[in-house]
Amino acid sequence: MTKKPTRAWQRMLSGRRLDLLDPTPVDIEIEDIAHGLAFVARWNGQTYGDWPYSVAEHSLLVEALFGRMFPEMAPRWRLAALLHDAPEYVIGDMISPVKAAVGPSYGELDLRLTAAVHLRFGLPAMLPAEIKKAIKRADRVSAWMEAVQIAGFGRDEADRLFGKPDPQLLVGLGIRLRPPKEVRDAFLLRHKSLLESYQS
Repeated sequence: MTKKPTRAWQRMLSGRRLDLLDPTPVDIEIEDIAHGLAFVARWNGQTYGDWPYSVAEHSLLVEALFGRMFPEMAPRWRLAALLHDAPEYVIGDMISPVKAAVGPSYGELDLRLTAAVHLRFGLPAMLPAEIKKAIKRADRVSAWMEAVQIAGFGRDEADRLFGKPDPQLLVGLGIRLRPPKEVRDAFLLRHKSLLESYQS
């Protein structure tokens, strides 16, 4: 008796069938990404407030920080910053200790999905090293803000874990907790704006 193969695809709300082992750009839709990320909680949901702090909200903050930190960067790289956690619309947001426990298979899956997302929106499958490093710097500032403002960390602990950010970077920025629909719509709007700005 032959064993039935394990299903490795997910049906998305758009109707697309995304193969996790071999994702292709044609099966990536921004509406699926925005919807999924708006419902995925950062910090495993261990944050203060009446709404979870979603990966979509985090992505908007990282893109805003990236723009402040690297104003000379082309709009396409700001789009890459917005999409830096896009694979989590399928695989969820794992905190670093869990990623370490899962091992290299998580990283491989993330890389495959990232490449498909990038190609879908006109970005290189693999970002240039300096762009990836710049996005990571913005990501760490966002993590510091989140840790201090909503995840219960003290400033000294956040400084040790994520690095102490330049206070000038944070002026006028804050953590926002919003209903998933509102965050989803904001993510879609920002994606549209960035896509248009670098394709025009």
